[in-house]
Amino acid sequence: MTQRNMRVSLRSLLPQVRSQLEEKEEKFPMFKAVEFKSQVVAGRVFFIKVQVDDDKFVHIRVFESLPHERKPLVLASYQTNKSRHDELTYF
Repeated sequence: MTQRNMRVSLRSLLPQVRSQLEEKEEKFPMFKAVEFKSQVVAGRVFFIKVQVDDDKFVHIRVFESLPHERKPLVLASYQTNKSRHDELTYF
């Protein structure tokens, strides 16, 4: 998948995982991906740095199953209290 296709994919998955995260945390005034990495497994894992307020960030890990499985996206894990300068790493 090209970087451009990844960005398009991120735009479509963010609203789905936003609702999952807001159920666990709080409603965020914004939800903008500023950085991402991905890993291919039996599906795809996305690591995404999301800006949720002017100077607040959350790191999220999202699992996308293989297309033929037709399963919903899963917010697998997340880390709060991150800054713009925190490195996005595997977690």
